[in-house]
Amino acid sequence: MRFSHFFIDRPIFASVVSVVVLIRPIFASVVSVVVLILGAVSYLRLPVAQYPEIAPPVITVTGQYPGASAEVVAETVVTPIEQQINGVEGMLYVSSNSSADGRFSISVTFDLGTNLDIAQVQVQNRVAIAQPRLPQEVQQIGIVTAKSSPDLMLVVSLYSPDGSRDPLFISNVANVQIKDVLSRIDGVGSITVFGARDYAMQVWLDPQRLQELNLTAGDVVTALQAQNVQVASGVLNQPPVPQQRAFQIAVRTLGRLSDPVQFGNVVIKQTNTALVRLKDVARVEITAQDYSSTSFLDRDVAISLGVFQRPGSNALSTGNAVVAKMAELGKELPSGLKYAIYYNPTEFIQQSVEAVLHTIGEAVVLVVLVVILFLQTWRAAIIPILAIPISLVGTFFVMTLFGFSLNNLSLFGLVLAIGIVVDDAIVVVENVERNIEAGLSPRDAAYKTMDEVGGALVAISLVLSAVFIPTAFITGISGQFYRQFALTIAGSTLISLLVSLTLSPAMCALLLRPHAHADAPVAWYARPLVGFFRIFNRMFEGLGNGYAWMTRRLVRIVALVLIVYVGIVGFGGYLFVTTPQGFIPQQDRGYLIVAVQLPPGASMQRTEAVMKAAADQVIGTPGVGHIINIAGFSGATFTNAPNAGAMFVILEPFSERGGDPTRTATAVQGTLFRKLASIQEALLIVVQPPPVQGIGNAGGFRMMVEDRIGAGYPALQGAVYAMMGAAAKTPGLMQVYSLFETSTPQMYLDIDRSKAQLLQVDVGNVFAALQTYIGSSYVNDFNLFSRTFRVQVQADAPFRLDPKDILAIRVRNAAGDTVPLGSFTTISDISGPYRVPRYNLYPAAELDGSPAPGYSQGQAM
Repeated sequence: MRFSHFFIDRPIFASVVSVVVLIRPIFASVVSVVVLILGAVSYLRLPVAQYPEIAPPVITVTGQYPGASAEVVAETVVTPIEQQINGVEGMLYVSSNSSADGRFSISVTFDLGTNLDIAQVQVQNRVAIAQPRLPQEVQQIGIVTAKSSPDLMLVVSLYSPDGSRDPLFISNVANVQIKDVLSRIDGVGSITVFGARDYAMQVWLDPQRLQELNLTAGDVVTALQAQNVQVASGVLNQPPVPQQRAFQIAVRTLGRLSDPVQFGNVVIKQTNTALVRLKDVARVEITAQDYSSTSFLDRDVAISLGVFQRPGSNALSTGNAVVAKMAELGKELPSGLKYAIYYNPTEFIQQSVEAVLHTIGEAVVLVVLVVILFLQTWRAAIIPILAIPISLVGTFFVMTLFGFSLNNLSLFGLVLAIGIVVDDAIVVVENVERNIEAGLSPRDAAYKTMDEVGGALVAISLVLSAVFIPTAFITGISGQFYRQFALTIAGSTLISLLVSLTLSPAMCALLLRPHAHADAPVAWYARPLVGFFRIFNRMFEGLGNGYAWMTRRLVRIVALVLIVYVGIVGFGGYLFVTTPQGFIPQQDRGYLIVAVQLPPGASMQRTEAVMKAAADQVIGTPGVGHIINIAGFSGATFTNAPNAGAMFVILEPFSERGGDPTRTATAVQGTLFRKLASIQEALLIVVQPPPVQGIGNAGGFRMMVEDRIGAGYPALQGAVYAMMGAAAKTPGLMQVYSLFETSTPQMYLDIDRSKAQLLQVDVGNVFAALQTYIGSSYVNDFNLFSRTFRVQVQADAPFRLDPKDILAIRVRNAAGDTVPLGSFTTISDISGPYRVPRYNLYPAAELDGSPAPGYSQGQAM
């Protein structure tokens, strides 16, 4: 049979393929090379992550109202902003936290796939609408609208091992020398400084001296606002001038002050005999802006910088860049300072990805061995073997087109695809071999094969793709999670179809040879392999005969076979219904989180003592490497609170823990839970991190209890406690807790406004005096180390310790006299929440918990 006969007699499909790949085999090779090049280039550009980005996009709005309580912040700042933000395009829900230190944070969560840049602009525009309704102090400090970065990539800790540097010094080294440099690294989204001590020019007022000189805090603030200003003095001889001069001279003067001496010389009041300066009524120093939190590394005072990954960036390359930059910056640190990077989840991601890549290598080797074992000739085996790298590498180009990343799901898709991509090539090779055995030449056999199985190859690939592609249309987090897995397999399947229609037939025509006679002599070096193949063929033939015999027997007892089949299906359905369900199983991510909660109203000193005692219990526990301790920060709510703390327990590297079951994250969690139970001064809860970054702050579940009828915070707390009691009696739940409380000790100032009016006291002046003396007033700024820091005014520590100090505060009335607050104000003890959470514009409380051992996340929910 001649070559031209097949071209004339074959259908159009086979003729086209034959002309392209058999008459011009170089073209088929070029197509495969192009696929390889596109895939290789795409591989270098793909970001690396543990999982696909499934966390919904979040925009955060943050700010501060110094001196305001949590309820005041929620009512006067958060509520107006939330009302404007509510309903922004693509929004899923809005939540917020207001704390008694005056800080607030609003999180706006959007649908998956929302463009974060556009969402940020939309939220920022709505915040701008609400700003005129906000207190002046909030507007002065500023409201920040930013894209949230849920992936805490690593933590850089600065510490002084010899104790020669205090937190104030360490914090400002971190801000000035480290933070700004790391922020410029590609892939870094944001950096949070835990235990920050920003510099501030603190003016500590002496109320007694102010009273003696008939001055008030308002007089001090007014003087600072007038005399600490940046002055634009102009230019001498600036055109137009009547007579041209040789030089233009800039005029400068002292406007913005820069050191405590200059601030101390600010004139507050002029009398007939002398000038009253700030240093006469206050103590001025450069110190920390606030002392709301303290950070430790093991037992050393430290400042920790949390580096968050920018969405869509490569976690591994970004993490490596940060580590390399810190190695460079570490050489420039002042004496007495060192840095450490113990919390680095990118190492876990690296190990996870390497494990999957290792699995891909093992799968390729196994597939190659199976192909060689059954085809039993290198010429035939090399054709499907070459289809594996071309299809897998080409899939990287498809992943780039869809915006995928190299993660466990997409790489697992490649593992599964290894067994699929060789199928089409094997079908081609087997059919060509059969046609060669029938007496055709390799090229004619390839033509006939494409005519016989070309349509079947297309149908097989389309059917396989049809199985996986619908997964891409599943909505929600589950769809986003498995979309990359499904489309990766579909993409590799379609590329393998391209290879089987182009390269495989061309290589068959070039490489395969007519079969030698069975009695032909075998080369001496091939005899062991040929002997092995003959033994395998006999065994496989025997297995086939046995299967045929069993089939003949089963056909005679069809009824029994159907009964067994129905039983197997029913048992499978039973297992499906009874098997625990969940989204992602809990994993050992290499660290644990300890949430510490002291009684309401506990001071920072008490919290620090408890955190140190907890550190002593944790350090030395088998499996524990290091700890990062943050007092004054709630790891569960990510807000500052003096009676809360968070401890990040960094476990030993996986290589050191090996397979020791007593050193897994779950085992260490149980050990720490038992050891920390001995600390009676606080509630300490040990939890594992969430399996997927951005989905919660810890493993387990969270639900929100809303107050939709305005019953008040005590009623909300009562409902939460009732649910906790019910959860304690429910099997399958453990560690069900809520950090919402309404029993923080507070003081209520009952201002008799009628009496204040009789004394000619403006109530607005009363509020301003309270904020300055007790809360602190942000006046303006000063410059230091090429940075801008705040100037703050507050009563000195001895004058804000007792309730009587509040009553002793004096304000000026319309007659020019100073009147103490005690003349028209009374104080009573009350309680209230330190933190006010809200959810979808309603006051709310979080309820957290974990499934008990043996129960899944789905069962717990």
